[in-house]
Amino acid sequence: MKDFDFQNGTKILFGKEQEQYVGKESVKFGKKLLLHYGGGSIKSSGLYDRVVSSLREEGIEIFELSGVKPNPRVSLVREGVVICKENNIDLILAVGGGSVIDSAKAIAAGAKYEGDVWDFYTGKNSVSDCLPIGVVLTIPAAGSETSAGTVITNEDGLYKRAMGHNNLRPKFSILNPVLTYTLPSYQTACGITDMMAHILERYFTNERNVELTDRLCEATLKTIINNAHTVLENPTNYDARAEIMWSGTIAHNDLLSTGRVGDWASHDIEHEISGIYDIAHGAGLAIVFPAWMKYVYKQDINRFVQYAHRVWNVEIDPFDLEKTALAGIKKTEEFFRSIGMPISLTEVNILDDHIDEMAKKGTESGPLGNFVKLYEEDVRQILQLAK
Repeated sequence: MKDFDFQNGTKILFGKEQEQYVGKESVKFGKKLLLHYGGGSIKSSGLYDRVVSSLREEGIEIFELSGVKPNPRVSLVREGVVICKENNIDLILAVGGGSVIDSAKAIAAGAKYEGDVWDFYTGKNSVSDCLPIGVVLTIPAAGSETSAGTVITNEDGLYKRAMGHNNLRPKFSILNPVLTYTLPSYQTACGITDMMAHILERYFTNERNVELTDRLCEATLKTIINNAHTVLENPTNYDARAEIMWSGTIAHNDLLSTGRVGDWASHDIEHEISGIYDIAHGAGLAIVFPAWMKYVYKQDINRFVQYAHRVWNVEIDPFDLEKTALAGIKKTEEFFRSIGMPISLTEVNILDDHIDEMAKKGTESGPLGNFVKLYEEDVRQILQLAK
């Protein structure tokens, strides 16, 4: 186990009707707030009115920026930065899922920076200060409600890039599982896949003697798997929704990272896919992750055997460990398929057109991953396996 520093300062308000406290939490950071959200769903559901009412009860002046799309764009982020600077905004409140929260984090960083916010995503500069962020979560998936990271797409060149800093962790996040009842089943399944991928990125590590976090990863994966079909078949099952929502947070709040080095190549490869084709991040991960597994499993076949046995209950064949490892990968694919996810590029109408471009762009700053270092040709081979 590696030495580590762990600090996650996000206050969690979890449960029914917790959004009623958003005003009381927000006013702790000031009286001017940027309300950031996506489309009309929070209005049609009544959530918008409840949030605004709670904020106004505390005398908070509200500025609004809507229009966040999946794979959030830097152009909208830049609009938000201008609003914050011109109006001396004290807090950004993200009401939505990972895309809204990631966009809010980017705005929060840009509002305290004299240059262009995209500098943070290209490594030209790093975050030193940002506005505080609050969250009302509506889509359990990205884990951005407590994470330090944010992912943004630049329309110029179709680059989708990530950056992170501990200051970007939201100050508070409100998690009410009831708010997820009306999610379309496909969006729910994409979220389930995303949170599983966050755990798998951490699970496949070269670090030894990480039994505790291995077990925590496995338990969180099994909880998601055990509740996934329930929420898809019975969307208003509160208990199952609560398990999924909390699992998504635990998957990406960095507790599961302690003492180990994660991989993250699959996420980087998927960013190239959704950056160009604008597909759902979870769907892209369902395609990439099994292909990555097939390409790298021989790096540590015992870890893949452990994964197959502990997560998917595959019986270990001591005379054929490769068979056991491959069975675990197959179970992963079968599960993604069972919840309505694509498991090949062909299924989402992605052919060979941009495979070379994605492999090149993805590795232009160096090799991807830590479990196995992946160079341009490796990424090309994984994308071919994903076809």
